Amino acid sequence: MAATNIETWQSATVIETFPVATGITRIVLEPAMPVSAEPGAHIDLMVEIEGEAVKRSYSVVESTHGGTRLVISVMLAPLSRGGSVFIHSLVPGARLDITQPLQNFPLRVGAQRYILLAGGIGVTAIANMAAVLKRLKADYTLVYVGRSRNAMAYLDELSELHSERLETHIDDEGSALKVPELVGRADAGTELYMCGPIRLMDAVRRSWVERELDLPNLRYETFGNSGWYDPEEFIVRVPKLNLEVRVPQGRSMLEALEDAGAGMMFDCRKGECGLCEVRITELSGTIDHRDVFYSKRQQRLATKMNCCVSRAVTSATGAQADGAHAGPAVITIEPN
Repeated sequence: MAATNIETWQSATVIETFPVATGITRIVLEPAMPVSAEPGAHIDLMVEIEGEAVKRSYSVVESTHGGTRLVISVMLAPLSRGGSVFIHSLVPGARLDITQPLQNFPLRVGAQRYILLAGGIGVTAIANMAAVLKRLKADYTLVYVGRSRNAMAYLDELSELHSERLETHIDDEGSALKVPELVGRADAGTELYMCGPIRLMDAVRRSWVERELDLPNLRYETFGNSGWYDPEEFIVRVPKLNLEVRVPQGRSMLEALEDAGAGMMFDCRKGECGLCEVRITELSGTIDHRDVFYSKRQQRLATKMNCCVSRAVTSATGAQADGAHAGPAVITIEPN
């Protein structure tokens, strides 16, 4: 689902920030020059992590006032790569650098039916699509999945706007989503758009393939933030470059290799395009595949990985079975 976008950077001012759910903050930005954001668009922005400027991507929830306001909403994730902590520290008046809206997740107008699936913070990529489909009087269902109501951003607003077209599945209320039933509603004229945790999207993809539905009608967005296990520090070795690099919890393998001077190929940095693929020659630990590029079979082989998002962990459970930590996982690779 990756597409090449030419980035144009400009400054933006934070106009307001306020919570929209537990641990989720809405940030309204005023770009120096007005911009237009289509449904599914995101912006890249520079965040500061341990004194270093790093690029991160966030979905545009809304673009209003003739493009003079851009809205993003970010979940505080202490175990992520650090961008969310910076975003949550922003206050009105703060300035930062952002790109124009970039598009890797376009909404195709004209399908017979739509299913929009938002899991948790994935609603930020889906909400604007639902609003557009409502304005177009399209046949759509918005499916919103969350752990609890207070953790679901914009739930009240979406309920008011979409009424009976909104379907919620809330874990702590006993209404968890049954993926086969959801995919079972789709037919050849249905397009399904989804954004959410890797486990949810993986389950939908497997069910979609099992039903032999057209793959181009399944569309998704991921920023590579969710994995099967909590992120751990690990070591990557590149014998051909005489490199041994420690990858901390808050950095991707691609970023750590770049920091060490390795010339790496990449594009999306989200685990979608496969351009940053590396070959695994030795592994002490388990690969936490966080991409949506490989098939399930390819992931099980553990002979290759997308180093922009995927990581290594010490064991298949992400921790030593006896509770003792025997040191970080070690992975030896041949770069692209």
